[in-house]
Amino acid sequence: MVNEESWDTRRAKIAKLLRNAPRSASEISRVLGISIADVLEDLRHIARSPKYGELRIHPARCRKCGYVFKAEIKIPKKCPRCKSTWIEEPLFILR
Repeated sequence: MVNEESWDTRRAKIAKLLRNAPRSASEISRVLGISIADVLEDLRHIARSPKYGELRIHPARCRKCGYVFKAEIKIPKKCPRCKSTWIEEPLFILR
């Protein structure tokens, strides 16, 4: 018997993960065993494609000063306000 999930594309697998709960790019990367760069590229495609639904982004936030970044499909490296690198990644979910 063939496992149906093995036929899913990488983007379809990401979409399935995002329908259950909000997830960060790092978490998706760990679960699927792919690079964060590939995850971010696929998320950009998913955001443009109506077949997956609406991609919502909970923006990244600085854990030191609370600065909230713009809601984008990228992982900030440093806070522009306090220069801290202690950044909470953005979370993505499909609706």
